[in-house]
Amino acid sequence: MPVRRTQRPLRPQELTAAYLKALDLHMAEFRAGTADCAWEIRDFAEHLFVHPTHLSNTIQEVTGRSPCDFYEEGLMDVARELLSTSELSAAEVARRLTMDPSNFNKFFKRFEGMTPIQFREQQALRRSA
Repeated sequence: MPVRRTQRPLRPQELTAAYLKALDLHMAEFRAGTADCAWEIRDFAEHLFVHPTHLSNTIQEVTGRSPCDFYEEGLMDVARELLSTSELSAAEVARRLTMDPSNFNKFFKRFEGMTPIQFREQQALRRSA
């Protein structure tokens, strides 16, 4: 008789930690240019063997922030890093993050208060000062 494997239920803190670890791995794919798509909450939930609503509610309960907040923060970290340390154009950074360049400019400006080009210029001035 075959042995049935079952996933043991994850406590809220364990599930949140597992989400953040999976998110870090996904952001590493963006950094490396190997991500073929942006994951949604349902993709993370499937990866963690839980329902998307349960995952979202648990993360919100444990951290006081939504999974989307963490995802957007991760994207901004990767974008800042790529704009600061690589020769990729802003459009190439956008495509690496699986975004349309015009949407990326709006996204970046909403979080950083300046366009990707302005950010890169500011970083260059800081390095030369």
